[in-house]
Amino acid sequence: MAAAVPLFLSVLLLLGPGSWSQAESPRDSLREELVITPLPSGDVAATFQFRTRWDLDLQREEVSHYRLFPKALGQLISKYSLRELHLSLTQGFWRTRYWGTPFIQAPSVCHLYLRPKDWSNWEALNRVLLKDPRTAPSVDKSWKELSNVLSGIFCASLNFIDSTNTVTPTASFKPLGLANGTDHSFLRYAVLPREVVCTENLTPWKKLLPCSSKAGLSVLLKADRLFHTSYHSQAVHMRPVCRNARCTSVSWELRQTLSVVFDAFVTGQGKKDWSLFRMFSRTLTEPCPLAAESRVYVDITSYSQDNETLEVYPLPLTTYQDVILGTRRTYAVYDLLDSAVINNSRSLNLQLKWKRPPENEAPPVPFLHAQRYVSGYGLQNGELSTLLYNTHPYRAFPVLLLDTVPWYLRLYVHTLTITSKGKENKPSYIHYQPARDRLQPHLLEMLIQLPANSVTKVSIHFERALLKWTEYTPDPNHGFYVSPSVLSALVPSVVAAKPVDWDESPLFNTLFPVSDGSSHFVRLYTEPLLVNLPTPDFSMPYNVICLTCTVVAVCYGSFYNLLTRTFHIEEPRTGGLAKRLANLIRRARGVPPL
Repeated sequence: MAAAVPLFLSVLLLLGPGSWSQAESPRDSLREELVITPLPSGDVAATFQFRTRWDLDLQREEVSHYRLFPKALGQLISKYSLRELHLSLTQGFWRTRYWGTPFIQAPSVCHLYLRPKDWSNWEALNRVLLKDPRTAPSVDKSWKELSNVLSGIFCASLNFIDSTNTVTPTASFKPLGLANGTDHSFLRYAVLPREVVCTENLTPWKKLLPCSSKAGLSVLLKADRLFHTSYHSQAVHMRPVCRNARCTSVSWELRQTLSVVFDAFVTGQGKKDWSLFRMFSRTLTEPCPLAAESRVYVDITSYSQDNETLEVYPLPLTTYQDVILGTRRTYAVYDLLDSAVINNSRSLNLQLKWKRPPENEAPPVPFLHAQRYVSGYGLQNGELSTLLYNTHPYRAFPVLLLDTVPWYLRLYVHTLTITSKGKENKPSYIHYQPARDRLQPHLLEMLIQLPANSVTKVSIHFERALLKWTEYTPDPNHGFYVSPSVLSALVPSVVAAKPVDWDESPLFNTLFPVSDGSSHFVRLYTEPLLVNLPTPDFSMPYNVICLTCTVVAVCYGSFYNLLTRTFHIEEPRTGGLAKRLANLIRRARGVPPL
């Protein structure tokens, strides 16, 4: 009987608590999707989104076990009391004029912005009411620590973020999650234009996925194919969202996005046809076993059954139609969780073939796009110019412009001019924070009304500063980068959109909130600029050192030789009888003597 008791306990331990009570359902979920969009220019854009949602308040509840949500990022939320965090690493430039408006655009640099929660109610009260500056160092200190931690997680040079490239916007970058939209004192935004994205940044990014790169859509993330593209951008977005319709509880959402643009003419050997294997060198074999939803969307809006200009294989079982970014789009949907999608060969290779060459029509121009450039001559003065295009035929709309200029470009604010259709355009809101040498950059925010079918030019003059010789980069003649401008606007929609269902809609349609169906939110970035500064001739010190060392070696060597050498006088020897006889014989033969 005594031996039966341990046996009974062992059976209970093996059965677990589910033998007498129902197991608790998991509080986290994973959704993954891939959107493939043929662009008007002939290129192909692929956008991956992996959303991990955890029905847990990480700032109030203690967490001891992580299932799908990455532990490294979850600890950052609880330790630094983050409200939002957005990090993107981008290589290349999204050409809005030819590719259209993207789902999620990022600048052609490494940029990071976050909105932490109030570190303490006392500090927040003093910051808002008493304007006590003592709270700023605590925020800046945590910002510096957090950038160092993220630098280690993503193997990026985020540790170079400091006060010289960090600003606090007052109107841009409104919260995308549950946060106070009026308090901007705890918002930080930084850009590293010189950061280069490579495989060492992609590897830790993939390790944050629940299935890593072993199953699901992440098997297509092959580094040698992703970086052989015209545009590559990987990002991480963390924010709190409502758990239910009444928003009585909070859930945390992590979105990992990756966007690439393939040159179809290069990968397709001169044709616009494409396939998963041709782009990624791999096919889809199985969904991620931890994912609650795994789908592939193919944009077939340009498909016409009457003309039959293109063919999608395999044929989709379902389609999805909705208003995306102001236009009505149609997508072919492939659900990887459906056993009928993956054929008997356990492989899904989506293909799009053009039955006949498409007509060379001009691509549709988006209602909002921008261009930025630097002008002037010489290395003393210059001018920064930004062109804002509103191509809508009859509607005007405001645009919020954010400019961050390094301190070594000294702006002349009195030269700021804004012109539209040859007339002055006064901004309805302007905020300028002057730079401090070697401490903080310039910050300029403006709310500008763009007239219909117009080009608005924003220009400002600057003067180049002369840096210390220790402040130049190892390649100073390459130039110094200026951060891209940020445009935020509610652009009019061609088709009115319906309210978004956060649970049923695809991920690419639920990142930015939509309050009005007649317009949609767009955030665009211009290209970064490269400015030359007055650069001394760093070869002159080398020449001076070589010349000085040569002169010193010659002069000092000769002088030292004279001081240390000893001279002895040697008397000449007359020679013996044999030498005399030899000289007589040589003289008789006409040969010089010895």
